[in-house]
Amino acid sequence: MGGDTVFRHILVPLDGSRLAESAVTTAGWLAGKTGALVTLVHVIEKNAPSEVHSERHLVTPDEAAVYLRDVARRPALSGLRVESHVHTVEVSDVARSIFEHSAELAPDLIVMCAHGRGGVKRILFGAIAQQVIMLGSTPVLIVGPSTDDTKEPEFRTILAPVDGDPGHELGLPIAAKLAETLACTLHLLMVVPTLRDLSGSRSPVSILLPGGTRQELEMESAAARAYVEKRASELSKGGIAVEREALRGDPAHVIIRAARRLSADLVVMGTHGRAGAGAFWEGSVAAEVATRIRAPLLLVPLGKSR
Repeated sequence: MGGDTVFRHILVPLDGSRLAESAVTTAGWLAGKTGALVTLVHVIEKNAPSEVHSERHLVTPDEAAVYLRDVARRPALSGLRVESHVHTVEVSDVARSIFEHSAELAPDLIVMCAHGRGGVKRILFGAIAQQVIMLGSTPVLIVGPSTDDTKEPEFRTILAPVDGDPGHELGLPIAAKLAETLACTLHLLMVVPTLRDLSGSRSPVSILLPGGTRQELEMESAAARAYVEKRASELSKGGIAVEREALRGDPAHVIIRAARRLSADLVVMGTHGRAGAGAFWEGSVAAEVATRIRAPLLLVPLGKSR
């Protein structure tokens, strides 16, 4: 594929907790591979709690500035271009503030951590990260918590679900460029539902006309196999190692199972950032994948210009 680097500027919002800092290692590793600038950001929250994720919370601009300078000196960011920014005016809406900073600083990637809280897995995607996606157009990479900030990521397989609609595949060029840059395999996956997996407007039709719907789905399955074969061939010509498959079933469940089976190191998906009735790529699928997947998840907002 060649051309420009996939990322030039990576934004990492931090709240002072070690959980949030899990994003630093991945951001630094990607910056090292792509030459991107890393900007560490902390937003002073209005009426902030004294603790966040069972750790002391940053409540003043001075302590936040010291904290970000300390993070910038860590081995994961050594030798990289690193800047830091503290939003000193207290805000009630942290997500909107991050969005506004992304509009001002113009990153092409935001890296955030998925948090666990209270014994029940609470994905940050469901709170701040999802709101950032809804508000903006910048891709958001969600990584899992890590207790070892010295262990670098190792990307060998990138899973990229596709559905044949160019408007839904804005993440595919990013996934392909990452696969090229990181010299790893890009795995294309297209999912066609079975009769029982249909939802939205197609569900009542499948009940009234099961035979015709089943035949239609079989045709879609054949078309899906041809489509991923074509896209794989196109990408392979650019020197990318590409694998492909077309499967049947519930989209979210199939994506999750495929990620586990392939031991995918990254999953790249498009999302509208909100729930939509029966839509393959809208928030319902992305949210379900986010809450159950173990691999880092790169969510690319759809329907907005970057």
